[in-house]
Amino acid sequence: MRDQEKQSPKEAKRMEKRAAEEAKQLAKEQVRKKAYLAREQAIEESRKESETKRSEKCASGEIKQLARDQARREVYFAREQKIAEAQEAKKLKAKKQPPE
Repeated sequence: MRDQEKQSPKEAKRMEKRAAEEAKQLAKEQVRKKAYLAREQAIEESRKESETKRSEKCASGEIKQLARDQARREVYFAREQKIAEAQEAKKLKAKKQPPE
């Protein structure tokens, strides 16, 4: 009988100690989980920010490229128009001069 009585307080202490350890482990796990989630959120925000900057840079580059293309077309058409005008002037000059 005495062994059971002695064992019971020991068992109770052990159970109490185990419960305290489990609570401590749970608290550590919650802290670890919170830190993990905060780190993941920071990574996600950084990724979104980088994606936004990349998109803005890409859009800016596209706008610049469109402007360069437009300028190149305008120069090309102006050159073609000058060539056509020069050819027309040569034709008119040839018609005005009498054949020899």
